[in-house]
Amino acid sequence: MMMRALTPRAVRAAISGPMLAVATLLGACGEAAKLPAEAGIGPTPELPPPVKTLIPTIHIAPPVGWADMAGPTAPEGFVVTAFARGLDHPRMVYTLPNGDVLVVESNRPPRPEGGEGKGLAAKFRDMATEIVEGRAGAGVPSANRITLLRDTDGDGVADLRKVFIDKLMSPFGVVLVGHELFIANADALVKVPYTEGETSIGAVPVKVTDLPAGINHHWTKHVVANRDGTRLYVTVGSNSNAGENGLAAEEGRASVWEVDAKTGQKRLFASGLRNPVAADWEPATQALWAVVNERDELGSDLVPDYLTSVKEGAFYGWPWSYYGHHVDARVEPQRPDMVAKAVVPDYALGSHRAPLGIAFSSPRGMPPEFANGAFIGEHGSWNRKPMAGYKVVFVPFANGRPSGQPVDFLTGFLSADEKAQGRPVGVALDKSGALLVADDVGNVVWRVARK
Repeated sequence: MMMRALTPRAVRAAISGPMLAVATLLGACGEAAKLPAEAGIGPTPELPPPVKTLIPTIHIAPPVGWADMAGPTAPEGFVVTAFARGLDHPRMVYTLPNGDVLVVESNRPPRPEGGEGKGLAAKFRDMATEIVEGRAGAGVPSANRITLLRDTDGDGVADLRKVFIDKLMSPFGVVLVGHELFIANADALVKVPYTEGETSIGAVPVKVTDLPAGINHHWTKHVVANRDGTRLYVTVGSNSNAGENGLAAEEGRASVWEVDAKTGQKRLFASGLRNPVAADWEPATQALWAVVNERDELGSDLVPDYLTSVKEGAFYGWPWSYYGHHVDARVEPQRPDMVAKAVVPDYALGSHRAPLGIAFSSPRGMPPEFANGAFIGEHGSWNRKPMAGYKVVFVPFANGRPSGQPVDFLTGFLSADEKAQGRPVGVALDKSGALLVADDVGNVVWRVARK
């Protein structure tokens, strides 16, 4: 199913008038990476001096969708099937205890009237963002729903599809605790009652707690629960790239919040994480890990997005510094006291790859080489030449920590002529241990299982 945003008329409309001029200018400008991609990956990435340009590098893979019956490629010994097609911008997947799969169909909420900031630079950035989202397949209204998928005959393809709950507010993360399903909307954490096996929810969601909203430069909110279900951990991205909308707009942002599942009371658990899009628990240690999208507009080689354990009370640098104590001179006022406190992330994934999903693997459905580690959905770059990401990688773990280089696990989303056939977002294991991948350009949930 082709996306509404991919029609020639829609593309022409999205970049008409002054936006067309900006798009042409942006596409012609920007610097290329000077380091090999591997230099920005691992526990000690190479961090060159920042590159200042008048206009940020914009290099986007136009979305084209998948040709009939085409799909991504997995390593030898695996089979890839379309678990469900024809979805509307699927972003996150979640497996219920009975094997039903919830897929979150969502997009960003409407932008504030007048854009995200004030002044010419802010208007230019708003226009550039619209171009980026339109060309990346994200310029469609949010479906604001969660759909239930069920494979009744065990053939790896969902044959039952129901709207599970709708009329949400740009939802992203979901987690089941007992008989309550918690949903992280863009502006609030809500919950609904759930009985195993039901295919739709008629109850009106009840607010658990408000979440930082406002500009919603980064709108996604993910949620996971601790082992006994008493505490929820909600990820919240920043309201800007690097503080340009003012630090008042960042109150409660760029953080992980801990929420009492019963009372809704919350406290700041960790901060300084520019956009911690998704999180999961490492099985051996039960430590919380997150994938974080770092800042843009410092060059194609900076700053590496990363995978890190999230420590209680820790500060990870944003906006004043990146990757520990590397100062971002653009941020005013400078705060050397905060830079001194910054924790170095555990593992760099490479610059501008946009990791949006994480799921730790299980020996239940994976061979030994993929049984201990994290699957990460890399949505793909817009601010880097050459392009990076557009795949699912596997980061091996040993003794509860990353061990070795990432392994490409699901590829082919980017065509040979640099068009996006798909873009991976959320990842999850199904009840058998196979990997599910939400693809928000192909509008598919892919399933990768052992043969």
